[in-house]
This record gives sequence, C-alpha cells and structure tokens, in this order.
Amino acid sequence: MKSNKKTSLLISSLIVILIVITPYLLYFYQSFPSDQENWNSSIGVIKGGYYGTVRMYFHSFFSKFVPLLLLFIWFITNKNWWVHALIIPISVYLFQLISVINDSEVYMDEVEFIYTVPFLVLILVILYFVRSKISIYIQAVDLKKEMDESMKTPKKFG
Repeated sequence: MKSNKKTSLLISSLIVILIVITPYLLYFYQSFPSDQENWNSSIGVIKGGYYGTVRMYFHSFFSKFVPLLLLFIWFITNKNWWVHALIIPISVYLFQLISVINDSEVYMDEVEFIYTVPFLVLILVILYFVRSKISIYIQAVDLKKEMDESMKTPKKFG
C-alpha cells in the first residue's frame, strides 16, 4: 500500500514539475543561435529549412509542442466523462507539430483542420452516446441533492 502512495506521489510530482517548466519551454528557442541556418548538435545537424534560421524553427516547434504537452497532461490526468473532447485540440496541435517538423509543407496551419474532421465526428458521436447513457445518473444526482437540501431545511406546518 505504501509503495502505491510513493509511486503516486512521484508521478504527481513529476507532472507538477513538467507543468511548472512549460512556460520556460516557450522561451527555450532563445538559447539557439539566431543567425545560423544549420546548427551542429550532439544529435546531428539541425536545419532551419523553411523557417530560415534554427532559432525560428525551434520557436515554431515549441509554440506547437507546449500546448500539445499541456493538453496531453490534462487528458491523462482528468477523470471526467468529457475528457475525450480534448482529443480534438490534441489532434490539431499534433498535426501542426508534424507540419513544423516536416518543413516541406508550404501552407502550415491551413490543412490540418480537414484531417481532424474525422476525429471530431468520431469523438462527438462517442461523447453524445456516453452523455445519453449517463444522463439518468446525472439527473439522479441532481434529484438527490435537491432532496438533501429540502431535508436540511425544516418546514413548519400550520
């Protein structure tokens, strides 16, 4: 039992640290050279490509990666029934991030919406189905709250 609590605390702490550092990831591009079209790193040569310089490439990359990361964290940590609606913006940011990485794409941020429409339709159908199935339970909870409130306040007769 203690092992589960320690593991949960460790995972929660890592998620909090990741959320706290995400604003800094938005400015991480400033640490790259601003005038170089190609940059030799330990993982290989990184090319600015369509974006001109390496700094602009990483600015575009992190401007798509950070919201995608935050939406993904929200998706995996949320326990509500509507959490699957987050798949729609996640898929949009994922397609945008892929188009940044694949810099041969000339019209970035214009075609991704068309590719996400099937995801949108599928997710909306699933959410509507789930919502219709749990609506009776939601109404029961609302009725219980109403009954609890009416039981708390004594009514005087006569």
